[in-house]
Amino acid sequence: MPERHRDSRKASGDEARHESDAADGRHAGAAPHDGPGERPDGEGREQAMSAAPLDPELEADLGAELETRGDVLTAELEAARAEAAEWRDKAARAQADFENTRKRLEARHADALLRAGERIIEALFPVLDDLDRAVEHAVSDGSDISEGIDAVRRKLLDVLRREGCHVIDPLGERFDPARHHAVQMQEDLEVADHTVVEVFQKGYEMHGRVLRPAMVVVSTGGPAEE
Repeated sequence: MPERHRDSRKASGDEARHESDAADGRHAGAAPHDGPGERPDGEGREQAMSAAPLDPELEADLGAELETRGDVLTAELEAARAEAAEWRDKAARAQADFENTRKRLEARHADALLRAGERIIEALFPVLDDLDRAVEHAVSDGSDISEGIDAVRRKLLDVLRREGCHVIDPLGERFDPARHHAVQMQEDLEVADHTVVEVFQKGYEMHGRVLRPAMVVVSTGGPAEE
């Protein structure tokens, strides 16, 4: 009797252990339960979020903000373009001002050089006047030195001519108030009116500028020049 009782308890313990192992096996090998309405993490969650409809009010607010931001960017771009055009215009004006200033300074420098040369030549006018009078006096006296004095005078005039200075000797020419200074009017019926009939003092001009007008006598009363 006691042996049968021990065998019965042993059989009961073996069955309990068997059922416990079977339960553990089911829990270990079972896959995660995918019930209706449940999704896995990761990609499934992102798909669910993207598939969810956007709130109409939020969509309207975002659309208005994006539209406003686009208008602001467009306005800023136009302002930048206008500013760039303004700076280009300022640079062009500055370049033009620089070129004008450079040309003006170059012209002023060249004019200063010419005037410096003119002052030196003007200082020689009394010497030339004395040589002219000396030649006339020597010729009237029949002196032999007239040729020598005239040679010196011609050499000096050649030097002035190379520098651009020329003599104004208008005898027989029509009176020109820009180049001649009339000191006397002389009636002459045979000579055309306003003709230079005598030169008291020769004039000089240099590079188109009159340094000293010729002092002349002008005819009057004669026939008008055609």
